[in-house]
Amino acid sequence: DSFNDLWQAVLDYIKAKVSDTAYDLWIKIVKFDGFNNSTVTLRFPKPMHITIVTSQYGELFEEAFENVLGFKVNIEYVCDDVFEKEKNDTSSLPHHLEDYKNAQFTFENFIVGPSNRFAYAAAKAVASDPGSRLSQKTSFTNYNPLFIYGNSGLGKTHILNAICHEIEKTFPDMNIMYVRAEQFANEFYQALQNKTIDEFHNKYRNNIDVFLIDDIQFISGKTSTEEEFFHTFDTLVYGGKQVVLTSDRPPKEIQSLTDRLKSRFEDGLLADIQPPEFETRCEIIKRKAKLLNFEMSDQVVSYIAEKIKSNIRQLEGVTKKLYALCDINDHTPTIALAQSVIKVIMEDTQPLPVTIQKIVDEVSRTTGISVEDIYSKVQKANISHARKITFYVIRKVTNMSYEDIGEEFDKHHSTVIYNIGQIEKEMEKNSKLARQINDIISNVKAE
Repeated sequence: DSFNDLWQAVLDYIKAKVSDTAYDLWIKIVKFDGFNNSTVTLRFPKPMHITIVTSQYGELFEEAFENVLGFKVNIEYVCDDVFEKEKNDTSSLPHHLEDYKNAQFTFENFIVGPSNRFAYAAAKAVASDPGSRLSQKTSFTNYNPLFIYGNSGLGKTHILNAICHEIEKTFPDMNIMYVRAEQFANEFYQALQNKTIDEFHNKYRNNIDVFLIDDIQFISGKTSTEEEFFHTFDTLVYGGKQVVLTSDRPPKEIQSLTDRLKSRFEDGLLADIQPPEFETRCEIIKRKAKLLNFEMSDQVVSYIAEKIKSNIRQLEGVTKKLYALCDINDHTPTIALAQSVIKVIMEDTQPLPVTIQKIVDEVSRTTGISVEDIYSKVQKANISHARKITFYVIRKVTNMSYEDIGEEFDKHHSTVIYNIGQIEKEMEKNSKLARQINDIISNVKAE
């Protein structure tokens, strides 16, 4: 268990440093294969994966292990045919379920308190009778869809995983699809570009009994993706299939989301999760310590719970890091040690600076204009408008100088100033555009 917790802490550290796409493509394929005499062994599916991952993320792996353990390690990279066997063993499972499922995120391991009790009960009800046990109903039921919302780090993903585990255990023949909204959008765009939309429809509309989608707010303002999701949603729900969604806010507050999607989401059951109360935070810390076989005094538990009030992930991160520090150095956990760990954890979890590339990518996804066209000198109205939005968002989010923005896009700074002024005037008159741009800003600032 200690090795599993060590590896999970390393993955958590890396996940905070890379994009979701990079994490899903390159980090998740790595398997932890042992730790002996300051040497860590990591396994890969194929030699080419070792080459790519070590060149792009080798230093980050070293940094992550040093951060978690408190000392540097040597990393040995190996490759064998075990992965092919694993792939064959899971080939019958719905795509993405194994990618995102966490074995520790079960209902039994979920600490229930006043802040999350309703969401927990609703999720349990759905897991015990998904989609009214997939009856051929042609209308919405009280629990379909189930829409769970709350700030990041409060347990929404834990609940989605718990639903997966419970349904797998109780109804093993049901097919479950679990995907992030960003992945849904990216696959949809790829399907359009590759002319494989029929395969995309088959994947997301057929042979699915339970559909769980994380961070649905990501599709807001992406007109074509919203349209596609609307029809996918209707196909599943009106077919009696269970749909569960999570978001960082309720439907009515997802500004650029179409009214008909808001209406669909609100026709089901809305369940919010609030930051945990002091007693719940203490129970979360104690539960994590128990899993680590780590004895902590009530005073240390109370100190951590008092200092970290709004994020379960940080509570568990502090507990894991404090355990590693005490275990390696043979220390007894004290308030002073907890204080030093909290300081490091809080620094590590600060949002990463927003890059120009992230902004351009988000504008591209929202407007449907390619990154290449945004950077180009093409002056077609829709391309030029997307470029102006990009200038505005970069200036708003990064406070980069007009000269630097102009240099990035090979434009004179006076052009940048004029374009941003045009967007500001347009936003005053066009509330839909203003909501769309505000959602772009929210998405690029999101962790």
